[in-house]
Amino acid sequence: MKRLFLGLCLLGVIGAAGFVALTRPARIDPAAVAGLVGDPKNGEIVFWVGGCASCHAADKSTGDAMLLLTGGKRFDTEFGVFVAPNISPDPAQGIGGWSVEDLANAMLLGTSPRGTHYYPAFPYASYVHIKPQDVADLKAFMDTLPPSSRPTEPNELNFPFNFRLLMGGWKFLFLNPDPIVADAGLTPAELRGRDLVEGLGHCGECHSPRNPLGGIERANWLAGAPNPDGPGKIPNITPAKLNWSQADIVEYLTSGFTPSFDSAGAAMADVVNNLSHVPASDREAIAAYLKKVPAIE
Repeated sequence: MKRLFLGLCLLGVIGAAGFVALTRPARIDPAAVAGLVGDPKNGEIVFWVGGCASCHAADKSTGDAMLLLTGGKRFDTEFGVFVAPNISPDPAQGIGGWSVEDLANAMLLGTSPRGTHYYPAFPYASYVHIKPQDVADLKAFMDTLPPSSRPTEPNELNFPFNFRLLMGGWKFLFLNPDPIVADAGLTPAELRGRDLVEGLGHCGECHSPRNPLGGIERANWLAGAPNPDGPGKIPNITPAKLNWSQADIVEYLTSGFTPSFDSAGAAMADVVNNLSHVPASDREAIAAYLKKVPAIE
């Protein structure tokens, strides 16, 4: 019995060590961002498509106030309350002291400059699809924004989700950089739309169902999901249910009006506002991609 006990203890130690090794916070190869020069003009497009202000500006901000990324907005979920951090260029309370590599680690791999896991409420499971140059451009733009000295408030998470170490296992299961819709047969405009929808726009974070661990069900990509903010459902936007023309989709993303003259509300109103800051060609690319995703009933 003593040998059995010692053997089980040894297996437990080996298993724990293996888990830590497999799920430790990953970092990008520094060569991936070495020498990149950020273009703030493209960075502004990245900023708006990525929805940065929707989460990180103060609640109910409008106009220029949306560029003050003070944080503090609260997101009540089944895992607890997530509080958006200050990501202004303030060097002490924000991310002004971050390098492009720091931001790339955060956005592409969910790893903080301190080497800890971020929670996937920060949608790095989608941002993993974006290009390092877009990260450099975003950093160049964000460095032009006003700083805020407001301290970031801690999350208020339920046990056991308050243990960040568990996020390593979540990433091992669900952080997948492979495109959801394959390249084959996609035009350049549709490929641009894929980059925007799967990556920067992180549309699947709301429009796709999740498994019990909170991972997106890639087999049901964009097929609709429960509304995390209350009753109702986030709609299926695959061609099985979204039967609008490409022009209808573009109009909705531009004005917020549906073909039946209903209007976007709640979080989708923020998306429409964000997309009003980007070139019309990007809204057209999103619509073109949505017509090509697999139809799921």
